[in-house]
Amino acid sequence: MEWSERMNAAIAYIEDNLAGEIDTAEAAKRACCSTFHFQRIFFAVIGITPAEYVRRRRLTLAARELSSGSTKIIDIALKYGYDSPDSFTRAFRNVHGITPLAARAPGVTLVAFPRVSFHIMLKGGNDMDYKIIERPAFEVVGKSRKSTTVNGENFIKLPQFWDEFIQAKHFDTLMKLTNGKTGPVTGAGSLGVCIGEKGMEEFTYGIGVEKPGKAVPAGFEVMKIPAATWAVFDSFGPMPKAIQDVITSIFQEWFPSTGYEHDAAPELEVYFEGDFNSPGYHCQVWIPIIKKK
Repeated sequence: MEWSERMNAAIAYIEDNLAGEIDTAEAAKRACCSTFHFQRIFFAVIGITPAEYVRRRRLTLAARELSSGSTKIIDIALKYGYDSPDSFTRAFRNVHGITPLAARAPGVTLVAFPRVSFHIMLKGGNDMDYKIIERPAFEVVGKSRKSTTVNGENFIKLPQFWDEFIQAKHFDTLMKLTNGKTGPVTGAGSLGVCIGEKGMEEFTYGIGVEKPGKAVPAGFEVMKIPAATWAVFDSFGPMPKAIQDVITSIFQEWFPSTGYEHDAAPELEVYFEGDFNSPGYHCQVWIPIIKKK
């Protein structure tokens, strides 16, 4: 079964259960992949998480029932997973801009979020060179911050985190720890570490360096990177746009066309020495992978 068919089978399961319980693990099973990979690639291709997709679809159907029938608002709220009128009203207003009661007025404008369909888009002229490597477990010493993919917050807050990290001269402390040497596992001068959690709406992002066999400076933490098989992609261009574009292409184009899926391990941004703002700046994206089941 092709990638698009498997993902559409997962969508069919979700759509069939919008008025009931939806198990993300079951949706991933229909897509023949791990739960982590299903959530990650769903977000990369559609732009929202599976949980947000379910919320928007349920509120679309709820709006249709409100505007075309006489079912009690509380019954519609319960049908689509809201245990109180207040929580339903807040969610409904966030999507439609009006209350459920106002949605019953004739001629009112409502937002419809349609059912999605997956398909592979073939984009000629942009080959994605990569290599597969295996590396042992290692540790990263640095600092981390919680972020979220909701409303694209990560694309705003993480560059700010890097600016703050540099301005606070945290790299000066870390360079003393490593004696200015690059990491023996990655060859990096610095690393970005992305640790997914809670269905990829929230994740932990860390900045640091490979930890040498020394004590950790006060105020810093240790992030453990397990042994893994990695798909390594090169990025060329100024930060952060160049590496963001590469990551998007990995999930929108590379994964759907290969025999791999995401392993449930951190993703790495591997930064080499050089000017981050240079048009020719070189860094890498390391994605942990496993063969499809």
